[in-house]
Amino acid sequence: MNSQAKPTWTGEDKLSRFVNLLIRTKPIYAVMRSQARRVMIKTAQKNNIPWKQNVQKLENAIARTGPDQTLASVSNPNIKDYPDYYKKPFHAYDEGNLCWTAAFEAESATYATALRVWPQETLTWETAQQRMRGSFFELIDQHAPNPVNDVLDIGCSVGISTRAIHAHYANKQAQPPRTVGLDLSPYMLSIAHLRNEDGSIAEWLHANAEETGLPSDSFDVIALQSILHELPHGITPIILQEAKRLLRPGGCIAIFDSNPESAVIQSLPPVLFTLMKSTEPWSDDYYTFDVESALYDSGFEHVVSAATDPRHRTLIARKPKYSDD
Repeated sequence: MNSQAKPTWTGEDKLSRFVNLLIRTKPIYAVMRSQARRVMIKTAQKNNIPWKQNVQKLENAIARTGPDQTLASVSNPNIKDYPDYYKKPFHAYDEGNLCWTAAFEAESATYATALRVWPQETLTWETAQQRMRGSFFELIDQHAPNPVNDVLDIGCSVGISTRAIHAHYANKQAQPPRTVGLDLSPYMLSIAHLRNEDGSIAEWLHANAEETGLPSDSFDVIALQSILHELPHGITPIILQEAKRLLRPGGCIAIFDSNPESAVIQSLPPVLFTLMKSTEPWSDDYYTFDVESALYDSGFEHVVSAATDPRHRTLIARKPKYSDD
């Protein structure tokens, strides 16, 4: 464990233990989750994100093709069950990411999340998204190979992050990269397929990030965008090892997630951090986990960590060009 500051509402601090006790009290937990969802929807609608309309459009589109047929078309038959950590209720859904409601609402929720980064500024959700992701891509560009031919977006959800990183490189270099979006939820991947109107993302892969089944040394950049805070600390090193296997020598891993040292995160009002913890069961694991050390322990080098906006940090690390083996 490093000496990084962490919010007092995480880990073993007295405040954290009290909040966790509230969350374990089922009637209180149910109210917390419901309220957390209301806050997200209210934030979205207040900022002209048509939450209900977006959900209705997606529901109608999936109904036309048939929910069961849609799931079958994206599902990996080799995945017979899901890890226990993935089946926990989170994001205010009993089934976590393994349900249609989560998939229908993910896009609007993602746009609302970006707006929370700059609450004092009057931004459209489009501008907030571009600014948040743009600062992430700028740091990657300082360390990634040139050109970037193959990109893997681990934990791609409904594909917003995948389309964004693909568009970044498509606009930056003569030849667009081959971009793969990987996720463990067939529900999310169904929406990713649907929303990929231009067909620019050729591959959406239903797979477990701990063991992807992809060939070694096959990507120049691997991104994990807002994923680590959804993982127990024992799983993160396994995924980092898998990412290192998949990267070509000299390729880089790029991690974007909440910044434990952010003044905004540190000073969240009690109501907000309580609501956050009620929908993020692995937040204690994330905020007390030393990601930088885990990257070095996994064999990466030149680890860089930077606050790229008021709430988030970006970590970049490179797979060594030469092996000692």
